[in-house]
Amino acid sequence: MSVSAEYIVKLFEEDPKSRKRLAELLVSEPDVRLALINAVIRDVATKHDVEKHWEATRRDIEGLRRELEGLERDVASLAERVSRLEGAYAELSKRIDSLGERISDLDKRIDSLDKRIDGLDKRIDSLDKRIESLDKRIDSLDKRLDHIAKISYTLTASVLATLAASIILLAIIRIHP
Repeated sequence: MSVSAEYIVKLFEEDPKSRKRLAELLVSEPDVRLALINAVIRDVATKHDVEKHWEATRRDIEGLRRELEGLERDVASLAERVSRLEGAYAELSKRIDSLGERISDLDKRIDSLDKRIDGLDKRIDSLDKRIESLDKRIDSLDKRLDHIAKISYTLTASVLATLAASIILLAIIRIHP
């Protein structure tokens, strides 16, 4: 049976006491300890690195504050515009409601006018019928007047003829007594 590095690592993972003992052995060797310290120091940030990162972070925060202030101004401006738009919307809503009422009133007036026009149409129809009736009566009266005129002419002619005959008869009687 051959012992592999992976098998050894697995054994250390399973045995915390052995792992601790191995670490103590490695740290006690000066060359190994120096290599470990150098490796750790490369990963450890220096005070200068921290100050540099702190200054960059501070600049980022200041930039974000300015950006936030700009956004707050934009939000305030938008809030003002929204407020004005809400006012305009309310005014338009009132005007639309008013127009709706006016349209409703106009509809009622139109309905009333329609009824009046219908009544006038009926009256006109009635007047048309009465005019037709009067036209017929006038035509009938014209015919009667024509008939009366003819009778009148005939009677006048008869009276004149009778009168002329009477005068002639009297003249003859006087001349020949």
